[in-house]
Amino acid sequence: MTQLAFIGFGEVGQTFATGLLGREGVRLAAYDLLFDRPDKRGELIARAETLGARGAADAADASRGARIVISAVTAAAAGEVARAAARYLQPGQIFFDINSASPGTKQAAAAAIEATGAQFVEGAVMAAVAGPGLGVPILAGGTAAATAAQMLNPLGMNLTPVATEIGRASATKLARSIVMKGIEAALVQSAAAARRWDVEAEVLASLQATYPGIDWKKQVAHAAERVARHGLRRAEEMREAGVMLDDLGLDPELCRAIAAVQERGAKR
Repeated sequence: MTQLAFIGFGEVGQTFATGLLGREGVRLAAYDLLFDRPDKRGELIARAETLGARGAADAADASRGARIVISAVTAAAAGEVARAAARYLQPGQIFFDINSASPGTKQAAAAAIEATGAQFVEGAVMAAVAGPGLGVPILAGGTAAATAAQMLNPLGMNLTPVATEIGRASATKLARSIVMKGIEAALVQSAAAARRWDVEAEVLASLQATYPGIDWKKQVAHAAERVARHGLRRAEEMREAGVMLDDLGLDPELCRAIAAVQERGAKR
């Protein structure tokens, strides 16, 4: 029997839980801050139980007895959730942080968790979860990264241990994200300006001629859809990328600008 816990039970947590609970011998408990809201609690607890997970009273309750506790919250909340977990985790448990937080945030979280005797593993999710689901590629870092991979990969997850040092996996993800989220922001703003001047066809034709290997019309539509659906979460991720650059003594303004475009384009 493998007992797991999720702290944070939004899109990522529910997607992973769906895959994990289809495996024999997996038991899972989940907690989300929205469980505490009277207007949301009933619906979310029912959803967790429909999947086969136990809806927990709080994060400590969800984590009790779990071999691996998976933190799947927002990037902005990742540090606070890890500090809170340090008050209830037990030696031998693994805290697996898959949030898109900066390397510095992950290092501070690791220090808090490992002071308890528990182990910290950082996870960097390297693609959108919606398509591959549980099998999305995840870079894992920390002294227990290989242990986490040995336990979770047979259950359908796709962890690749890349370092014992905390921070490298997150740096890899965020450095890549500056490009990926930046391209989305650039396409959204370019398309908006081109439409206002009624030159979108000309702009797309010029881009197609310059980079013929890319379907630019498709890319513009895809960027608009992704920003509308995930812009708030991507804005948080870009702010964390800005924190990473700031910590390195580099200029974070591009990341902040990308975050602003992503946030403005998101459907609330």
